[in-house]
Amino acid sequence: MAKAPASTAAQRSGGAKPQPQGKAQPRKGGAAPAAPEVKTRPKGTGQVPPRLRDRFRGTVIPAMMKEHSYTNPWQVPRVDKVVLNMGVGEGRENAKVLDFATADLQSITGQKPIITRAKKSIANFKLREGVPIGAKVTLRGPRMYEFLDRLINVALPRVRDFKGVGPKGFDGRGNYALGLREQLIFPEIVYDKIDKVRGMDVNIVTTARTDDEARSLLMHLGMPFRE
Repeated sequence: MAKAPASTAAQRSGGAKPQPQGKAQPRKGGAAPAAPEVKTRPKGTGQVPPRLRDRFRGTVIPAMMKEHSYTNPWQVPRVDKVVLNMGVGEGRENAKVLDFATADLQSITGQKPIITRAKKSIANFKLREGVPIGAKVTLRGPRMYEFLDRLINVALPRVRDFKGVGPKGFDGRGNYALGLREQLIFPEIVYDKIDKVRGMDVNIVTTARTDDEARSLLMHLGMPFRE
């Protein structure tokens, strides 16, 4: 007489049903294993939306549509990105100086900078190709609006004998460049923790086609141009 399979015999005898191999089964009465946590990249800098972006959407767009006779809100120029560049010429001799420069930029922007390197060798400046000479940060989205808000309303008014920013910093294609002489005007910088005073270049890239449109956009955002 042929013997019944082991699984069938176990079921008839009241034994437990064999489990498939390769899958862990939770114990009776115990909690199921937790699902692995999925890490996602944060979309913004915080739960509070940037107030300068809200001002642009609620006030600047209607004002510029009326001023320039735009028929569509999407015709209104916008700020595309803000690029901060800090030149560190002594970084080619002392790499530790770059650490101070990147720490200052990261404190100001809340974003990790990248190291910029020389594109070609120049013997008169004792410069070789590939040598680190500065740090750069590119801001977009909420971080960009938050930085512009702090630049316009907090940092620039702290400049000694400030009378406004120069109106000739446009490049003819709707972009504006601004030079700052020291990083101490930003409240995030602690004077006792810096190695020396450094300046930086702030480049505001917009979608405007002309300098007049870009100037009008920045003025509505609160940029204090010198007359």
